[in-house]
Amino acid sequence: MQVDRNTGLVLEGGGMRGVFTSGVLDAFMKNERYFHYVVAVSAGACNGMSYISRQPRRARISNIDMLVKYDYLGVRQLVSHGCIYDPELLYERFPNELVPFDYDTYFSHADTFEVVTTNCLTGNAEYLSELSDRRRAIDIVHASSSLPYVCKTIEVDGVPMLDGGIVDSIPIMRAIAQGHQRNVVVCTRNRGYRNTGKDRKIPKFIYRKYPRLRVALSRRIAVYNEQLALVERMEDEGRIICIRPQRPMDVDRMTKDADRLEALYEEGFRLGCDFCRKFG
Repeated sequence: MQVDRNTGLVLEGGGMRGVFTSGVLDAFMKNERYFHYVVAVSAGACNGMSYISRQPRRARISNIDMLVKYDYLGVRQLVSHGCIYDPELLYERFPNELVPFDYDTYFSHADTFEVVTTNCLTGNAEYLSELSDRRRAIDIVHASSSLPYVCKTIEVDGVPMLDGGIVDSIPIMRAIAQGHQRNVVVCTRNRGYRNTGKDRKIPKFIYRKYPRLRVALSRRIAVYNEQLALVERMEDEGRIICIRPQRPMDVDRMTKDADRLEALYEEGFRLGCDFCRKFG
């Protein structure tokens, strides 16, 4: 497959598995490989922001070094903040103080960066961009990363939003719909992985104000497995290039072991460099 200016970049989420993506994107930045169009979801969107702002290793520092220092993920945060992570630390202090985010550079390149969220009212995916408003830009990526059940909804433009991965974990079809027939997809699962869990109808007392969200949640596993199959089929047809971990993961959404996270980051960096050597 030819990789050129019209090739899109698609970034899956996956919680702490996203350190793989941060490694790939750091390799891209080291080799000055910037894609004209990027669509990202959840942890992929968080990593994607530092890629769009041209800040190598910023995502790695946030995901590994700062996790070790602040221990911002886990049950303790769920009890104290009503969220599985510390939202004030991640979405206020990190970008504005501890790991400063280059908003000016970000906005100069953000016109073709889309972040996937789930609209709680419609149960559909929203593909959002922001070119000037710092608060809204952070709210969008915060919403995209807000997992159901263990995070609060985040309002964007007055609409309650949650994790984009509920309905579009690997937004390859969005990239195609936006005119990018060839795409590079960064996945955070090895080829052949399928979620072996079972979808279940969501009780009415959960998200009682959002019946369409409940429908989306009740189909979440099936939709994700369909997307995984689609990615593999398109890869076999030569329509996409997929960069993914080469073996089953020993890192999950909530992993806090720095050695395992660092190893996954390094794998992503190595594969990202391999891609750049192959495609120039």
